[in-house]
This record gives sequence, C-alpha cells and structure tokens, in this order.
Amino acid sequence: MDAPEPVIPVVTRGGQEPDSAGQSGGATRISGVSIQHTPATRLWFGKVSNEPGFRSVPHHHGEAETGGYVLSGRARIYFGDKFDDYIDMSEGDWVFVPPHMPHVECNLDRNRPLTWMTTRTPDNIVVNLDDVPDNSLRDWLERP
Repeated sequence: MDAPEPVIPVVTRGGQEPDSAGQSGGATRISGVSIQHTPATRLWFGKVSNEPGFRSVPHHHGEAETGGYVLSGRARIYFGDKFDDYIDMSEGDWVFVPPHMPHVECNLDRNRPLTWMTTRTPDNIVVNLDDVPDNSLRDWLERP
C-alpha cells in the first residue's frame, strides 16, 4: 500500500489570487485559500470588497457557515423577511452569518471602499437571488 502524498503549506501570493470565486453584483470576492487552488478540503478564506456606496445583490451561502471581519470601512448587512432588519459594523468588528440566510452586504461609506476578510465552510458557495430596489432597504438611501 502506497503512503499518502504529504500535504505541505501552500502560499497564495498577493495579486496572484485566482479569479474563480463565486461573485454577487456589487461585491468582489478573491480566494486566498480554497478547494480550487490549495489542498484545503473544507475551508474557503478570502477577501471581499464593496466599492464606495455600493451593495451586493441579495444572496446566501447555501450550507456554508460564514465568518467575516471588517478589515477597513463601514459595513451593513440587511437580512430577515424582505430584508427589514440590519446590523452595522466598523473596522475591527466580526460577524457570523448562518447557512441559507438571505442577506445584502453594503458599504455604508460613499467615499471609501469596504474590505472584509471572510471564511466559509465547506466552500465559497454563493447563491444569488433576485435584486431588490434600493428604496426597499430601510435607511439605505438616507445614510450619511
């Protein structure tokens, strides 16, 4: 019986991340660690960016549990029935989004980009949903 091939650390160099991550309009995701380009089998870890004033389309991450960290900027996540509820976050805040929860990720700042570090298990599952109008998201158009 052959011994299994040893697994060694794998580095994904900045600027050389694959562009195969699942995407949502208004949010750009790049993979640092994923099944697609490392030996990882149950983890996706990457960077998500929203341009100033932009938001993602509604989406969820299927069976994946999602953890996020606001690296820079001010964030809002809409969730709930018709996206009636939201939570706001600032640099240094952490968030957990449960599996199958539809949500909208927003950059509250009209002048600076928003950058998240995000991890998901088992993979970067992105299920985009029908978009909703800006005026249906409570307090979105009135933000400072």
